[in-house]
Amino acid sequence: MADETLASSTPSEQMPEKDQLSEASPSGEPHIVDRGVRAWSTMLGGFLVFTATFGYANAFGVFQDYYTRTGTSSASNISWIGGVQLFLLISAGLVSGKLLDMGYFRITTLFGSLLYTFSLFMVSIANPEKYYQLLLAQGVGMGLGAGIIYVPAVAVQAHHFRVYRPVAVGIVNAGSSIGGIIFPIMLNRLINGRLGFGWGVRATGFVTLGILIAANLLMSSHPAVTSRKRAPPNIRTLFTDAPYMLVIVGALFILWGLFYPYFYLQLYAVKHGVDSNIAFYTIAILNAGSIPGRILPNLYARRIGVFNGVIACCFVCSVLLFALFGVTTAAGTIVFSIIYGFFSGAFLSMVTLGIGSLAKDESEIGLRVGLGFAIAAIGALTGNPIVGALLGDNFDWAKTIIFTAVSVMGGTAIVFAGRVLLVKRKGTQLV
Repeated sequence: MADETLASSTPSEQMPEKDQLSEASPSGEPHIVDRGVRAWSTMLGGFLVFTATFGYANAFGVFQDYYTRTGTSSASNISWIGGVQLFLLISAGLVSGKLLDMGYFRITTLFGSLLYTFSLFMVSIANPEKYYQLLLAQGVGMGLGAGIIYVPAVAVQAHHFRVYRPVAVGIVNAGSSIGGIIFPIMLNRLINGRLGFGWGVRATGFVTLGILIAANLLMSSHPAVTSRKRAPPNIRTLFTDAPYMLVIVGALFILWGLFYPYFYLQLYAVKHGVDSNIAFYTIAILNAGSIPGRILPNLYARRIGVFNGVIACCFVCSVLLFALFGVTTAAGTIVFSIIYGFFSGAFLSMVTLGIGSLAKDESEIGLRVGLGFAIAAIGALTGNPIVGALLGDNFDWAKTIIFTAVSVMGGTAIVFAGRVLLVKRKGTQLV
């Protein structure tokens, strides 16, 4: 069943057969893959979901900078808002992924979209000086709403694509980069401009609402997949799958440090004397750099091995984090943002393919990805608050750089151990 997982062949290796039909649904509807309006519209809808959810989460560095400099709370406490948001965004997939497998895709995405946009508008009326209001609305509400639709939006691509699945997943993941360009620029210009915090956030809320309405209209699951009669996957077997668990634990450590620049680079640049007009664009540049990173490596996933690609990208990210010791100028900040954006984006896209490729059947992809993300999300929850505590009121950047770089490098070593077991299992170095 390897060709039916998220890491199936790329177009360059296998061209689709003339109609790409698989079994029909009980209603007699043929299951057409890799072509057709339904498949491409679902891919576009997933792209829009990632733009509105993960893309907005990638803009948290704007809020980290704004809340820190306006005295909302300490840098560590503020990081908990973004940490909780990321944790719930990623971990809620354990439930929503299972709902996709059970055939409740439409109602799941609708409910998650409503909760997410409602919470975003609640952030716009929250008092920036009231920490608990921001934590509840932005951390818990937005995180949970985004998490309900995040995993289904990428896992449902397996219903419609086989040969072109890596391409589809890469394009869907690129949506987070587009959102990470749009929203930081909007927020910086509006919040720090004449609109102020309330109407600045509210304006992005209306944009997000429109994006998610379009996404819900475009996406659909396929009954030929959700209606299959199979024994439900035993979650205990996932915990005894050694390569799977090593990859997940490794991803947890990687997420301890991976999002550090997305949270702190704007503040880091400002504190190191970079002109604010340039510093305000650092997060947008990070996300612009991640666009090719989220797409190009996926095109060659089968040629190079998806886990080989993950390990290489994470190693480069750890080296780049150490290189932050020498990044103190505007030019250095821009170059760092572009390169780090590419390799971190490649990891975030390819790790989804990798986890999905370990599934034995399409019907358990949602559970595998959801469970994996739920465990790895602990790193996203705790990593940046730890960074905030290390940073302190004196802005001791050296401690934060060492912690994040070592975490990413250590996580890479654990993923490499999982790769060694996969090589033995599959009998090939291309894993």
